[in-house]
Amino acid sequence: MTFFSRHHKGISRRRFLSLGAAGLAGALLAEAVWYEPQALQVEQSTIPSALPGGRIRMVQVSDLHLSSFDNYFKKVVSQVASLEPDLIVLTGDYLEEERNIRGVLSFLKQLHAPHGIYAVQGNWEYWSRLEGENLRRHFAGAGVKLLINERADLEIKGRALSIYGMDYPSSTDYLHRLQQDIDPRRFNLLLSHVPAFAHEQLSKHINLVLSGHTHGGQIRLPYLPPFYLPRYSGRFVAGYYQVSEHQVPLYVSRGVGTSVLPLRFLCRPEIGLFELGRQSIT
Repeated sequence: MTFFSRHHKGISRRRFLSLGAAGLAGALLAEAVWYEPQALQVEQSTIPSALPGGRIRMVQVSDLHLSSFDNYFKKVVSQVASLEPDLIVLTGDYLEEERNIRGVLSFLKQLHAPHGIYAVQGNWEYWSRLEGENLRRHFAGAGVKLLINERADLEIKGRALSIYGMDYPSSTDYLHRLQQDIDPRRFNLLLSHVPAFAHEQLSKHINLVLSGHTHGGQIRLPYLPPFYLPRYSGRFVAGYYQVSEHQVPLYVSRGVGTSVLPLRFLCRPEIGLFELGRQSIT
């Protein structure tokens, strides 16, 4: 008779740590690749105004980088609709490398607001060579008014509102021209795809600036600055800032899509909801 002795060997500390690290890395990768890029959030603010008129609900959508009008972007449309906006503003970078203008137009045609949809261009429209009057015609067919260094005047619920659309990359000359006839009796909203421009030239009568471009850094680690921000981001990453000697509120959206890498980490996509009223910014 032959006897076999068996030795039960426990897992080594090194092996245990290696497996743990691999599991954590896998979980973080899944978070960055599959979960966070579609974990859409609504960021809500109230914008103060002493001007007369009712409360206006305005939605900002930025940086689609839309490759295809898939279920995620259908969810974005549904989320915007649920917010019941009076007005929608779009702050650039609708296209991706595939130049999928058809997908972008399909998305835009699903957006609705009783007082209109207004947009400015971003750098990807220029890189895709679908900018300017060509893009304006496409957008008009989808019910969107593209502002190329132009102003649009509206009246919503008794409130006079002007939207200034500054074209990429937001030059000082165009900013001067846009503000020449600014009316302090109106709520003056400036749209600029990029957040870094000549803020010192902003009129004291600009009540709010909305931008995108940065994606909030897209991949973030706690307590560390973003690994990368595109040109014309400056010190602006995401959320509220006050700029110029007039302390004009500037809001930088984290955007809806992703750029270059289809990843997000600790930086979820967002839709902005702004209520123009008489309360303080929250």
